[in-house]
Amino acid sequence: MQTEDIRYRAPDGLELYAKRYGSEDASLTALCMHGLTRNHKDFEPMIAELGGRCQFISVDVRGRANSEWAKDPETYTPAVYAGDMAALLDSLHLKKVALIGTSMGGLMSMVMAASMPDRIRGIVMNDIGPVVEKAGLDRIASYANSVEPEESWTAAAATVERVQTDIFPDLSGEDWMAFARRTYREMEDGRVILDYDPAITRTVGEVKPDPDVQAQMWQLFSATHAAPLLVIRGETSDILSPETADKMIEQHPDARLVTIPRVGHAPLLDEPEAVSAISDFLNRLGAE
Repeated sequence: MQTEDIRYRAPDGLELYAKRYGSEDASLTALCMHGLTRNHKDFEPMIAELGGRCQFISVDVRGRANSEWAKDPETYTPAVYAGDMAALLDSLHLKKVALIGTSMGGLMSMVMAASMPDRIRGIVMNDIGPVVEKAGLDRIASYANSVEPEESWTAAAATVERVQTDIFPDLSGEDWMAFARRTYREMEDGRVILDYDPAITRTVGEVKPDPDVQAQMWQLFSATHAAPLLVIRGETSDILSPETADKMIEQHPDARLVTIPRVGHAPLLDEPEAVSAISDFLNRLGAE
């Protein structure tokens, strides 16, 4: 599959990065938006499985991987990220896209559905919803707020396995190394470090249950009702509860829920159940 590096400017001047997979002449483009501490490489396993079904544009949200770190950490918010995505679509002259959002990327999808509904053909929300479970946020905060270099790639893979083995119990040694290669970068001294600005995680552990905020989030979710929706949930997820996922499907006029067995937060989207569901979804959007 052909690929291309894309560099563009955010509204505040920050230089951001995305990568194109597939032909820009494809009839459908899927914009892939990663979770809090991940980057564009998070979608490479999925893209490898889905092949040439459409053009994929996978982003590095500001503060991650090949995108510049924000001068003002207060801009590390889904609303600002969504504005960055609008700038990307404008720079590529893309009028309408499908959205595939993992975790934070799914929250970005909700914001985009509200702020630019005419540009959205359909949405895949991966293990995220209007209610984000506190237990999962606490777990993420427990490791994401500590960004210390590892002495080698082998050490990084061992750390990834230790942190993520309960989430992905069926991954092997080679899988953990591939996981590390997608989430760490090598420093000049040969050590490796998680590939993001530590400031992106500053408020993760501060989130508290608030009925007013939850009501606002459900109202924001209602913006997705204008487009077809595919919700993917990890069977053991501690971020998206079964109750929230079911309520999302009940409220949405054109939605489907797929649960990925033996996986927590968040599915890698190369699981057979995820590949089949996303393939069908994209085929449907491409035919419309």
